[in-house]
Amino acid sequence: MTINTTTNTTTNIHDHRILILDFGSQYTQLIARRIRELGVYCELWAWDVSEEQIKSFNPRGIILSGGPESVTEGDSPRAPDYVFDAGVPVFGICYGMQTMAEQLGGEVESSALKEFGHAQIEMIGDNALFSKIEDHLNADSVGELDVWMSHGDKVKTIPAGFSTIAKTPTCAHAAMANEEKQFYGVQFHPEVTHTKQGERILEHFVGAICGCEKLWTSASIIEDAISRIKEKVGDDEVILGLSGGVDSSVVAMLLHQAIGDKLTCVFVDNGLLRLNEGQQVMDMFGDHFGLNIIKVDAEARFLSQMAGEADPE
Repeated sequence: MTINTTTNTTTNIHDHRILILDFGSQYTQLIARRIRELGVYCELWAWDVSEEQIKSFNPRGIILSGGPESVTEGDSPRAPDYVFDAGVPVFGICYGMQTMAEQLGGEVESSALKEFGHAQIEMIGDNALFSKIEDHLNADSVGELDVWMSHGDKVKTIPAGFSTIAKTPTCAHAAMANEEKQFYGVQFHPEVTHTKQGERILEHFVGAICGCEKLWTSASIIEDAISRIKEKVGDDEVILGLSGGVDSSVVAMLLHQAIGDKLTCVFVDNGLLRLNEGQQVMDMFGDHFGLNIIKVDAEARFLSQMAGEADPE
């Protein structure tokens, strides 16, 4: 928990959260990274989650990722039906848009003209997803976006209640929206840097459309971790094996800030470290940061046990 000192209220940094359902795209991890970079907490789950799991997670919005399969195949993945009944905004990306369209009564077809790489989409009308976003204007003064496509199928007919909000010469429905239900779909990938305005598009979805505040920041994550550690440890003491690597070093510093002298770190010098690395660990965490750290000189023990070994693993 973190304390908002301006309003004197307690804010849970996990309250504003986005659920990403993964259909197997090579870019899905990038979606999660972009959302977190925007300061919003999110989790990445497999596409076949249950209604109960989604309800328990209680997301403010759901993103359907891209994927390598074809919606036109009968056994290809589908989003849980509850996704569209949960009462939260939904954003379908590439395959995610296609399965959204098919599941809500539209039609998807395999395209003879596949799109892989850079494309320009022409925006149609006003909508919350693309609001005040454009890369340039075409000859008719219509806004266009430079995007990254990677698809073989495309939406042939959009579902009832949707409108087309972008197109390309080979893709009549490059993006679609049902503003009333706050359902959006794009055929391109906003999560990759090749889509120049991708970050702003994602920010519009999680911020303006889903109403997520930027609570998931480095400072708030640290405060939250320290608070949870204090609650978990209570009056106990903690012994930590400190290697000097990133993982144990971060844990050591969080524990030190949370419980102070109740933390004892044990650093084992196994004789296989880089030159002077053992002393550097002691200097940094002991002398500089003031942690209670015990050094164990175990070089002889380790090297004697490894004598004659040819495989370093």
